[in-house]
Amino acid sequence: MVRYCLIGPTYPYRGGIAHYTTLLAQELRRQHEVLLLSFAQQYPTWLFPGRSDRDPSERPLQTDAEYLLDPLNPLSWRRALRRLRQWQPDVVVMQWWHPFWAPAWAVLGQGIRRLPSRPKLLFICHNVLPHEQGKLRLLLPLLTRLALAAGAGYIVHAETDGAILQRILPDVGARAPLCVTPHPTYAALGDVPPVALPWTLPADRPLLLFAGFVRPYKGLDVLLAALPAVLAQRPLHLLVAGEFWQGTALYQEQIARLGIAEAVTLVDDYLPNELLAACIARAAVVVLPYRSATQSGIIQVAFGQGKPVITTNVGGLAEVVTHEQTGLVVPPDDPTALAAAINRFFAEELGPGMAARIGEENGRFSWQRLIKQLNALSGYEADQAI
Repeated sequence: MVRYCLIGPTYPYRGGIAHYTTLLAQELRRQHEVLLLSFAQQYPTWLFPGRSDRDPSERPLQTDAEYLLDPLNPLSWRRALRRLRQWQPDVVVMQWWHPFWAPAWAVLGQGIRRLPSRPKLLFICHNVLPHEQGKLRLLLPLLTRLALAAGAGYIVHAETDGAILQRILPDVGARAPLCVTPHPTYAALGDVPPVALPWTLPADRPLLLFAGFVRPYKGLDVLLAALPAVLAQRPLHLLVAGEFWQGTALYQEQIARLGIAEAVTLVDDYLPNELLAACIARAAVVVLPYRSATQSGIIQVAFGQGKPVITTNVGGLAEVVTHEQTGLVVPPDDPTALAAAINRFFAEELGPGMAARIGEENGRFSWQRLIKQLNALSGYEADQAI
């Protein structure tokens, strides 16, 4: 039995990485001892434009954790290192997704390397670099290098992200192994009692679903631009459900300009787990027309309920969605191609066959596969119970 320490967000914090950390801790605890260190405080308000970083779910994903870290308080970093020295882990796994954490992660990483138990330090990189880089574009690789330099092994969920990491840390592979493995399933988010959708949606036509935080790189405007060509072929309805970080005004203007208001419902709110699961259950297909990506938790929520996905060939999305098998993949920023894919999905009745193939791929997205990789990176393959 290996002593694992995980460092990252968990309940009561919301979002995909908090869900990821929680599910990983739950699965690791089936085989190993696990200490989960999370945050007493997470983002400052200037960095997180959402209304709240707390999970409103009635049935949240949660697991035992110790809330010690404050990314802006170096004293909390020392407290975390004292706790690790006391607990003596064999392996420490840190989640990485944004350069905001670089100072804290750099100090923790160097401190972990000096612990008496000499644990292996592994990083799971959800995004090596952030999707929207802005004015700090030139500084971000430096911050990332600073944060990740102490790692003894790295996991990414897309080949493209692995290539970015190797550009930032050229000795990765020689000094420390890099593993590319699929993002595990979020099927557990669907294991909640069904709830009724609180919005009036037409029952006589298929439902398209765009879900998750609404940010420019996710391409909602491309989907709206594609919708008139789809509606010309068949009646359907689009539900956009997620918190709009830059507001809804531009999208409302586009909807009015295109004359598609009767075919679109916008819900500007973070969806609790039970409501997200109900939206996916109600949808015929999930549509994610991203302009850029590494991977997508929403795809793994959809696949967890056997729901096909139409998405774009950016980042690692095409590594997860197998074109014409578990979904359709189109070029980014191309409303014509996206409309053609949606029309084809319904005209050829692709949904049932794709749903069956998603079920056949469950092992590819298992948490046990990820744990096997963690064990291998840390040198504890003999302790696996896979």
